[in-house]
Amino acid sequence: MIKIAIIGTGNMVGGHVNNYKDLRGVKVVAGVDLDATRAADFCEKHDIPHAFSSIKELLASCDFDAASVVTPDAFHVPCALPLIKAGKHVLCEKPIAPDAKEGKKLVTAAKKAGIINMINFSYRNASCLQKANQLVTAGKLGNIRHFEAHYLQCWLSSPVWGDWKTNPNWLWRLSTKHGSQGVLGDVGVHIADLTCFAANDTVKTINGHLKTFDKAKNNRIGEYPLDANDSAFMRIELENGGTGTISASRWASGQINSLALCLYGDKGGLRLDLDKSDSELEVCIGTDLKKAQWKTLKCKKTPSIYHRFIKSIKTGKNDQPDFEHGWKIQKILDACITSNKQKKTLRVR
Repeated sequence: MIKIAIIGTGNMVGGHVNNYKDLRGVKVVAGVDLDATRAADFCEKHDIPHAFSSIKELLASCDFDAASVVTPDAFHVPCALPLIKAGKHVLCEKPIAPDAKEGKKLVTAAKKAGIINMINFSYRNASCLQKANQLVTAGKLGNIRHFEAHYLQCWLSSPVWGDWKTNPNWLWRLSTKHGSQGVLGDVGVHIADLTCFAANDTVKTINGHLKTFDKAKNNRIGEYPLDANDSAFMRIELENGGTGTISASRWASGQINSLALCLYGDKGGLRLDLDKSDSELEVCIGTDLKKAQWKTLKCKKTPSIYHRFIKSIKTGKNDQPDFEHGWKIQKILDACITSNKQKKTLRVR
C-alpha cells in the first residue's frame, strides 16, 4: 500500500484525491492546510483519516510515502522542500515555482534525495496529445515549420466558473502579492508544455506580450491587488526552427476551458482540440497531404499522471514530466515576462 498525503485543500485538490482513490494499492492518509478547520473539513469530506495544519506536524506524526502539493504557486517550493528532504516522493502542481531560480531548488533537492518527482501537467493525460507526440517523434510530420496554440477561459467575463470577485480561490490568481503569475503561470504554463511536448522540441526564442485589464475600483478587492496578467501572447521559435504563437486569456467570452493546437510540418499536419475531445486527433499526413485531406484518428486511452506517478514509485523509474522539465517550462515563462518588460525578443536560457 502506497500512502499519500495531500498538501493544500483548495478548489483543485478534488482531482488529486479522486484519482488516487481510483488506483489499486493506493490510500490517501492525510490532508494538510494552514487553516486547521479547513483541513479537518476536507479530510472528513473525503474520508481521510488524518488532518494537519503544517507539514512539520505531518512529518512528525504520520506514516506516508508520497505527497501531492496542491497549494497556490508561491508555496510549491517551501512545501515540497521539507517533503523531499524527508525522503518523500512528490507530485507538484504546476508551475514548479514563481520563477526558475526557485524551481531549480526543487530540481537539485530531488536529485540529491533520489526521490520520484513529477509536475502535474494534467493535459498530458489526453490520449490525442500522446499520439501527437508519437507521430512527430516518428517523423510523420517531417520538420515542424509552423504552429498555433491557445488556452482560453471566460471566468473573468462569465459566472460559469463562479463569482471570482467574492472567492479567494480565484482572487489569489489575479494577485502577484499572493504568488500568482497571472494567466501566464496559471494556464499559459499548460499550453507551453502541451506545445513543446507535441512538437517534441524546446523553445529557443520568445517575444512576449502580457496585458492586465481593469477589473475593480482601484484594481483591488480586499487584500487582493488585481495586478497579475489576464492575457498573454507569445511569439516563439523552437530549437529546430519551427515558428508560431501561443496565447492564453481569461477574457475569452464563451470559452469555458478551451485548449487547441495546430502543428504543421513539411510532410504533414495535425490538429487537436481538447475542448471537443481528448481522444481524437485530426491528421493530414502521407498520401492525404497531396489532396490536403484530413482524417480523424481515435486514440487509445493512456495512463493518467497519477497512475504514472505511482508506477514510478513502485518501479523506481522516474516518468515524465519531472521537476527538471517543469523548471525548463518555467524558464519559458520567465523569458516571456522579461521580454514583455524589455519589449524585445529574448533567447530562452
